[in-house]
Amino acid sequence: MIEGARRALARHPTLAGAGGSALALLAYLTVRDPHRPSAPLACPVKLATGLDCPGCGGLRVVHDLLHGDLDAAVHDNPFLLVCGPLLAALVVRSRAGAAMPHNQVLAPRLAYGLAGSAAAWMVVRNLPRWPLKPAVG
Repeated sequence: MIEGARRALARHPTLAGAGGSALALLAYLTVRDPHRPSAPLACPVKLATGLDCPGCGGLRVVHDLLHGDLDAAVHDNPFLLVCGPLLAALVVRSRAGAAMPHNQVLAPRLAYGLAGSAAAWMVVRNLPRWPLKPAVG
């Protein structure tokens, strides 16, 4: 079984790198709290514009889920909490579909729907009285 895994990783080094990076990020988020203002990872959209992007709070969501705090995860980014598994499934599906030349990887309506939802979420979460802001500090 281990030999089969080695062969699969040898054929797909990108998959091995992505898996290793994901494990390293999960380990980092287990011991470091991105809610603290001194956290070294910051959103480039937030830094450039001052606005919360659709993914802002994503590291905090993962941290909260790793520590079993679903309420905090919902507060940090409910859109990403709901759409994250869908996006992960679409990435896996597109990776598998890329090997088939006549297979349409992502339906255009789904792609436009996700993009429109993300844009609407960015507008809504930046409204002055919107209560669910990513918690920092």
